[in-house]
Amino acid sequence: MSSKVLLTGGAGYIGSHTYVELVAAGLEVVIVDNFSNARRDVLDRLEIITGAKVTCYEGDVLDAGFLDQVLAENAFDAAVHYAGKKAVGESVENPLDYFRTNCVGFSTLLAALDEADVRRVVFSSTATVYGKPDILPLPENHATRPESPYAENKLICETLLRQLKTSDDRWSYGILRYFNPAGAHPSSLIGEDPNDIPNNLMPYIARVATGDLARLRVFGDDYDTPDGTGVRDYIHVVDLAKGHIQSLRKLIDKDESHIVNLSTGTGYSVLDMLRAYEKACGKTLPYEVTGRRAGDIDGFWGDPTLASNLLGFKAVRDLDDMCQTSWNWVSRKTNSRNRP
Repeated sequence: MSSKVLLTGGAGYIGSHTYVELVAAGLEVVIVDNFSNARRDVLDRLEIITGAKVTCYEGDVLDAGFLDQVLAENAFDAAVHYAGKKAVGESVENPLDYFRTNCVGFSTLLAALDEADVRRVVFSSTATVYGKPDILPLPENHATRPESPYAENKLICETLLRQLKTSDDRWSYGILRYFNPAGAHPSSLIGEDPNDIPNNLMPYIARVATGDLARLRVFGDDYDTPDGTGVRDYIHVVDLAKGHIQSLRKLIDKDESHIVNLSTGTGYSVLDMLRAYEKACGKTLPYEVTGRRAGDIDGFWGDPTLASNLLGFKAVRDLDDMCQTSWNWVSRKTNSRNRP
């Protein structure tokens, strides 16, 4: 698979791990990122991991002129789109900002790609488009009932891709609905390091482990689950990145569009996560149980069967690996920060 790929949001958490896997797969990659929620020195670390210079354009997918310049200077075969905002709570507070960045930004990118005759797109979607589950594990044909502006944004973008395909069969897309990414690269050189408020559980547990938080807040312990805490599907970020490569291969090799879950098919509770992280860092992590959050549900995990059948996808890294690689990453960062 010798091709050139545009990777938007490629300096972020999932994007940076996908960059490494793309390069390992023999692809030429160009990153576009505005660094609103990523750190510029991640590019240096990507060069260390891959042993090759990183090509990155700093700019925003809302800037049509900027995108036209990037596309004019490169002959791309496909695009992988991560650039966007992703915090559910923040989207409720700032729906207009989320729509502009996620929906208008994506449509601006698609228009620029169309003009440049680049019509293969892997889109980073989310399992939150399903809403409250009727059945578990969640299959791809489950009804979509987004319950936040963020989830609605993702579904709008999915719909736009399907409409483009209907209007012009030259388009092909991979829509990847994934669950909760966790863990870090085995090199410990890249991992989750948001500039803003963390969007899932593991960064909070990690902050307790490093001493940056006094304790973990557990929102409710009276759910209908084995230990009373909410159960979710967590997937190692490297497995997730590899799923994007498999999706891209399906588009480049066969032009076969698809919508699939990238998940493990297994749910872990909040306390499962906490205990596994304690094992990784070698110490007890304090927590306190508080009231439930509005809208939280008992369990939420996906069925990965279709992704396995269509793409050959399989998540192979377990919860211990997620926690150990996360701890290796955050403890390395903490040691670097405290070094004289």
